[in-house]
Amino acid sequence: MNREFHRAYSQQLQRDMDALVFGHAGHPLVVFPTSMGKFFEYEDRGMIRALAPKIEAGELQVFCPDAVDTESWYNKGVHPRVRVMRHIQYENYILQEFLPFIRWKNQSRGLAVTGCSFGGYQALNFALKHPDAVTQCISMGGAFDIHQFLDGYYDDDCYFNNPPDFLQNMNDDWFLNRYRQMKIVLATGEWDMCLDQNIKMSHLLDAKGVPNWLDIWGDHSQHDWPWWQMMAVKYF
Repeated sequence: MNREFHRAYSQQLQRDMDALVFGHAGHPLVVFPTSMGKFFEYEDRGMIRALAPKIEAGELQVFCPDAVDTESWYNKGVHPRVRVMRHIQYENYILQEFLPFIRWKNQSRGLAVTGCSFGGYQALNFALKHPDAVTQCISMGGAFDIHQFLDGYYDDDCYFNNPPDFLQNMNDDWFLNRYRQMKIVLATGEWDMCLDQNIKMSHLLDAKGVPNWLDIWGDHSQHDWPWWQMMAVKYF
């Protein structure tokens, strides 16, 4: 399997950012790490191994950027306004720097984003804000409400990065029409601590006429990597 390590300076974040790329061709997939996870997490946790047949066959090319959670949502040492602004800088890094890198490497049409747990938030939030760039979004065990990171603070930037809030009030046909063309999967387990958030998000999407696949796994499935490995094989 082709495996590449990349490091590049980000103008948006004003520091070096690392990434791993797996595969030589196929549908491009961006993977957002879990809470405070790193760019190598998807490989370390067996997700690349689970997807290896599709990657090696040239059906899927996986791009794993680093994250800045410890500088944004999880940085309790700064004011919540600083946290959300750092997240916006990260979003701009993905949109303006990492996606052009992907297009340079892979000219396939379409773009899938995914993530497990907090990475599911990152994937869905990015997809809903940039439906002109994303054609598929697969969240596994996602948690979508960021109020818990704000210590009671809330402003417009927090609102527009909290899908349960901004989706509920979304009436812009430009966004809604693109959401309706997107493949959206909300995968969770019957014992997943984020089950309720996935059910609520599916209902919000339904209310806007946005097709989505709420896939609740049985067999006492939980919020953990062995389940996410099986989910990845199913959805990609």
